[in-house]
Amino acid sequence: MSQDTTIAAANVAPQSKHTNVKKVVLAYSGGLDTSAIIPWLKENYECEVIAFVADVGQGQEELEGIEEKALSTGASACYVVDLQDKFVNELIAPAMQAGCIYEEQYLLGTALARPVIAEAQVQLALEVGADAVCHGCTGKGNDQVRFESTFAALAPHLTVIAPWREWHMRSRQDLLNYLAERNVKTSASATKIYSRDANLWHISHEGGELENPWQQPTDGVWTLSNSPQQAPDQEEVVELEFAAGVLTHVNGTALSQTEALVALNTIGAEHGVGRIDIVENRLVGMKSRGCYETPGGVVWYTALRGLEELVHDRPCQRLRHDLGQRLSDILYDGQWFTPVREALLTAVASLANKLTGTVRIGLYKGNVTVLGRKSPYSLYSEAFATFEEDEVYQQKDAAGFIRLFSLASRIRALKQGGLA
Repeated sequence: MSQDTTIAAANVAPQSKHTNVKKVVLAYSGGLDTSAIIPWLKENYECEVIAFVADVGQGQEELEGIEEKALSTGASACYVVDLQDKFVNELIAPAMQAGCIYEEQYLLGTALARPVIAEAQVQLALEVGADAVCHGCTGKGNDQVRFESTFAALAPHLTVIAPWREWHMRSRQDLLNYLAERNVKTSASATKIYSRDANLWHISHEGGELENPWQQPTDGVWTLSNSPQQAPDQEEVVELEFAAGVLTHVNGTALSQTEALVALNTIGAEHGVGRIDIVENRLVGMKSRGCYETPGGVVWYTALRGLEELVHDRPCQRLRHDLGQRLSDILYDGQWFTPVREALLTAVASLANKLTGTVRIGLYKGNVTVLGRKSPYSLYSEAFATFEEDEVYQQKDAAGFIRLFSLASRIRALKQGGLA
């Protein structure tokens, strides 16, 4: 298909066009995709388009001038909603209490933000009387499932429009051509190498050389943190305080959890903390390779795991681990607004009641190490654990315990030997 044919095809109304769609709320980022979606919606659905921008801590650079940009592209209005505290308190904090980590490495930076964004988009759609919501997710990724599962759970009557599953454009150049034909200005270019998603918790990187899993990421991939080689030659020690699983202080200073995360991001990034390079299993079935930077998150995660080692017995630690794995999959799969998530978080909150205490963390060239921990709920007893002389542990008692603990093995051996 020629370039001209591609552009012409993009003008044809999609077969799935809903003639009853009069007002659409679009999840708008100001990037190339959503910049093209606004005129495309107006042409193909002949509807009013309202841009919704979720501020989840992606940075002022991405948000600067975004309202003007949306209006100049054809939106009738643009709402920028600050969701940072909600993101941290309602998603990140309980996920850290649960120990959510996908496929043993990924702290779910993109997945954690989606329920907050999609929920706020639905709320705006209901407030302005929209009859449809729209997102710019492709048909290959996880985000389409996360957005649309939220839409289904919170407002199933709203029509969902997913242009990447309807229009005929398939490449970055197609989108640039489409905007050029309509004299719509964009700062995007065909030379952009990486696809990135940033929020207060992390930044993700895909594309470019990362599409070859044998290729090591170049320095151009990383944007948030120093490499371990660039990090300071001196270890930095950080103290984190928690109350019932809630992060309350960093280095003795009382902070909101959002403020604490900002501080930990700065400290962790300086020391090269939080970089991962992972080939993950997407929900839709394919594998994808991505690089993630989550400096503050790794410090937060490590501190809570160090604290729970002190206050949870083995059954509680095992249960918390199982809950964390289940909740990780629920987050990754976009199933936040479900009864099973509510049940899991109730159990997580119960276990977190004992996560009160202080953890001392050492940061050095990409490494995060627990140096010390203390808690009023500590189950550690030096009187019992000491290798020195004690008067509380009767070592001879172990003989009976071992005999009963190994009884099944003893009986099996006796049976097999014809002795019982």
